[in-house]
Amino acid sequence: MTASPQHPLVLLDLDGTLMDSAPGILASVTHAYRTLGLPVPDAATLRSFVGPPITESFPSHGVPSEQVEEAIKLYRADFAETGMWDNSVFDGVPAQLERLRDAGCTLAVATSKPEVFARPITERFGLAPLVDAVFGAPLDEQGTKADVIAKALATLGRTPADGPALMVGDREHDVVGAREHGIDCLGVTWGYAAPGELEEAGAVAVLDDVDQLAEQVLRLLG
Repeated sequence: MTASPQHPLVLLDLDGTLMDSAPGILASVTHAYRTLGLPVPDAATLRSFVGPPITESFPSHGVPSEQVEEAIKLYRADFAETGMWDNSVFDGVPAQLERLRDAGCTLAVATSKPEVFARPITERFGLAPLVDAVFGAPLDEQGTKADVIAKALATLGRTPADGPALMVGDREHDVVGAREHGIDCLGVTWGYAAPGELEEAGAVAVLDDVDQLAEQVLRLLG
């Protein structure tokens, strides 16, 4: 699986960028808290769970260290059964991916979601035929977004000399992870970032309109 060197590479986050996955993720997170008898975080805090690894979010939001492992197990079991399917592709995304492919871009999903979930989700919701590859985290979610991007670049046989590349994502970890590989990130605001999060992280640009995605990506790729 090698991307042609002359083809620009676009790495695409999944949750909050291509798909509105919040309903299922938040339902499964809430299930874990309630089953453990812990206070469920407020709506704004729950929303922050979408994007980063769940292994980071639970200990950051009130789950005692001795219960984190059980919280993760409860979350994953509920998510695998129901939460992963409580999901939808953002309106306009398929058409934008088609435009990018027509323009000669190589498209790869690069998500912090475990790959064992990301692949069936992209297949079920019709995104798999529109991208060239799907890369995610291991099931234990060890590592960072930069690690997922490293895996994508290695598998696709890409180096900085192989042509332009761009990350598209909705959270700061997308920006930071891409930067570790010398790749700019286009931030999108229809996802789950807090106000100003993408700008503060150093996104090369921030986009509000799905229907302008392909145009902006191609402009940034030069």
